[in-house]
Amino acid sequence: MKTRTNSRGYEEYYLEGRHLKLTDLKEEARGLRNQYLLKENIPLYPHPEFHVTHVKHDTKQYGLRGIRWKDGFKNPHKGSLVWWSLAVTPDDITSAERRLLETTYPDRTEEQVQMQQSFLGKFATSPAFSELSRLGSYRFTFPLEEVLEAYSQQLCQGAQPVMRMYETVLYKQEVMYVILVHSPANQEQFSDRPLLTDDPNSVCSYKDGRFIWRPEAMCETHSYELVMRPDENQMEAGEVSSRHEFYVWDHVAVALHVDRRVLKFDPDRLRQNLKYCERATPSIVDAKFQDFSDAEEIVRELWPDDSSPLERAESLN
Repeated sequence: MKTRTNSRGYEEYYLEGRHLKLTDLKEEARGLRNQYLLKENIPLYPHPEFHVTHVKHDTKQYGLRGIRWKDGFKNPHKGSLVWWSLAVTPDDITSAERRLLETTYPDRTEEQVQMQQSFLGKFATSPAFSELSRLGSYRFTFPLEEVLEAYSQQLCQGAQPVMRMYETVLYKQEVMYVILVHSPANQEQFSDRPLLTDDPNSVCSYKDGRFIWRPEAMCETHSYELVMRPDENQMEAGEVSSRHEFYVWDHVAVALHVDRRVLKFDPDRLRQNLKYCERATPSIVDAKFQDFSDAEEIVRELWPDDSSPLERAESLN
């Protein structure tokens, strides 16, 4: 794996043009002695398939002001990419649980369906599913199709954006799978990165206006173990009796290639899709967070004609 220091001063290891599942990533990273990735005593956990229709962009006060002044998103560090991540909703977890059960136990009776207790939310505990933010107090959440349509109209002259497997990035306890979105005009620039296909075995694919994400490690802290009851066609989350195991966790980032341009949105839409986030622990070191009352004042200052209250990001569980 190659190594670099990112814009926030963190060392990261990466592989270009591939989304490596954990089994393959462990082989690539064996010489790195990553104490989390190489653990073998991890309790059994589910591998669902999330159909994600929303993306989110977290930022601190400086970024919020820039987004409001520009009425849109650009890279603040003279780079060409604007970074978003998948925003999983409670409905996404419910439907993923249903798909997992239907796939695993296709012959369930109606009685078994009714007896099945919800369990998947107990495993969705990594930062990828959290209402907390590591990057700042402000979160913009947009429908994916709205973002792609804006990108198409503003940067692709109405054509469909191109999606590619950009890279896999490994940190101490985090695995990030990056999808690149770019204009057809930049095909040659990014031709070394494979196209994102509708592969049912991939970590992430795109189909019918949604990203299909198959997380490799959705817990981070493993407090539960997946209990399979094939004789009853049931699954459940059993509490781990020994100490809780810490493991890597994975998530999907979406990098929009905007060059030095701004991906613009109506200011009212920006305000409608803005919520306040509490700080996650640990957070990214350079992120400055506000308490809720300060955030309310800043948002009122930036959108003086909007009297709606600032909402807080809600927990998935």
